[in-house]
Amino acid sequence: MQIDINTLSIRLFVCIWFFYGWYLSVPENNVIAKSKDELPNVILILTDDQGYGDIAAHGNPTIKTPYIDKFYSESVRFTNFHVGTTCSPTRAMLMTGRYNNRVGVWHTVGGRSLLFQNETTLPEVFKKAGYKTGMFGKWHLGDNYPFLPHNRGFDEALYHGGGAISNTPDYWSNDLFDDTYYKNGKPQKYEGYANNIWFNEAIKFIEENRDHPFFLYIPTNVPHWPHRAPDRYEQMYAHLGQQEKDRKLDKFYGQITNIDDNLKRLDQRIRELGLHNNTIFIFMTDNGTVKSFHYNAGMRGQKGSEYDGGHRVPFFIRYPTKGIKGGTEIDKLTGVVDIFPTLVNLSGIASDGKIEFDGKSLVPLLRGETKNWSDRIMFVDTQRRERPQKWKKTAVLKGDWRLVNGSELYNIESDPGQKNNIAHSHPGLISELTEAYNKYWNDISTNFGKVARIKLGAKEANPTWLNTHDIHGMPRWLQDQVEVGLPANGYWAVEVVEAGRYEITLRRWPPEVKGKTINENLFSYYRTRRDGTMKELKHHGATYARLKLSDFDVDKEISNSDTEVTFSLKLDKGKTRLQAWFVDGNTGRAVWSAYYVGVKRLTD
Repeated sequence: MQIDINTLSIRLFVCIWFFYGWYLSVPENNVIAKSKDELPNVILILTDDQGYGDIAAHGNPTIKTPYIDKFYSESVRFTNFHVGTTCSPTRAMLMTGRYNNRVGVWHTVGGRSLLFQNETTLPEVFKKAGYKTGMFGKWHLGDNYPFLPHNRGFDEALYHGGGAISNTPDYWSNDLFDDTYYKNGKPQKYEGYANNIWFNEAIKFIEENRDHPFFLYIPTNVPHWPHRAPDRYEQMYAHLGQQEKDRKLDKFYGQITNIDDNLKRLDQRIRELGLHNNTIFIFMTDNGTVKSFHYNAGMRGQKGSEYDGGHRVPFFIRYPTKGIKGGTEIDKLTGVVDIFPTLVNLSGIASDGKIEFDGKSLVPLLRGETKNWSDRIMFVDTQRRERPQKWKKTAVLKGDWRLVNGSELYNIESDPGQKNNIAHSHPGLISELTEAYNKYWNDISTNFGKVARIKLGAKEANPTWLNTHDIHGMPRWLQDQVEVGLPANGYWAVEVVEAGRYEITLRRWPPEVKGKTINENLFSYYRTRRDGTMKELKHHGATYARLKLSDFDVDKEISNSDTEVTFSLKLDKGKTRLQAWFVDGNTGRAVWSAYYVGVKRLTD
């Protein structure tokens, strides 16, 4: 049978053209799934409170970060990359690819650091694609079921409690050295410095999964306070002046140099294992520095600020197999919401097509395609309250433009320190950015009335221990203790998942602390009078405990020897609020909200 060469050429051309058109029609945030043998490994390091200027390669004249600098030289660097201004909001965006205010995380305490349960997370997608998933370090998106990392897609998770070591949810007496951390929810004692432990366990995870694709997330707890590092790292900065030492800069920089050494250890190990070329490796930080007084790369603001110093951070990515290496810089506006769609796209795994990302894949930029990026608008704010407030500490970003708090306009190319408000010269741009913000706000504000509820009575976590870190509706300074004369009106948002009889225990000290009584170690507060003088307010101790839950409002007397108070109640299934107090019967005022509340469903 003879085939006409012209006909064959035309058919071949049509097939190629059809395939090319189909390929281009695939949305950049959805990809064709690969086989396990083709899948790259992913390592994502997120450091805590290390700003853009806390790296020698970014011009810091004091800090020692030789291996981060090496990684910088081997990576593609995004120089206009933005995150949240504090810990939990950044983590929420990283895990979901969606704005933190959309997914319920606009604070770091007060029940507003819990990621809504219905959100699909990055590790869940990788796990579904056949990856082994591991996390070692600081989670800070919930300390109870179903919000813990091993509830949200991680096969193996080692972490401390809360937002910092020594926070209320953390294991009692942890101080960064020889601590007890939680491995998939179970307390386990470790020897050594916290950050060394995260990397030790991460390296073990890599070694155990060297022949299997893995997703490894290392969110370090340093250089967040408490600022402590092994002596040899602090001694590297012994030459600093006393004023800088008084502000703990030597310890802060010592923590970062420890990160640098651990990054070197990990990177060398993946090279030894032959995993270097086929590993997507990201280094980034979660918000601006907390030590901007020394060096801040010319930016205004630091952690918590709506100015660039609060949310512009380093983002380095290396993936040698795909040519992502060699020190290229990309200055287009990008952010943490882009990481989820980028990793899914770059890895070639199938994502959940139902996810409505706020971010978009950075793969086109990595290929040198910059079309439409100049029109992009993004949003950053610092809320830290029970319900978000419009324009509160807010920045609207477009390219090099920043509309701050709705009234200040800066161009960071000509004014990186954001010193010259030029709003009066650009009314059209302000109108454009304001309109975009209003649309964004109207979209996300539909979620502000929702709460993430800790589950009570679930077989996966029985008993459950609540703590003051997650109390709603109280000022932050009241969440750990309640001043004399002020009511403790905060509450835990909970859901009883199984009806039945429950035992509820109120404690001032965590359950791992034995023998300390409720009224032990009383202390005084000082309050400023209107005339500026200080008034001492003394605690006289609690005489009874009170519990309010669903239709119950009950109390019990406290003796001086009591370490806890326990109530037995029959609860119906459903959503509710839980409140618990220790009360001074002489005044009728709350002495403290219960720091820890244990809830256990009893067997029928």
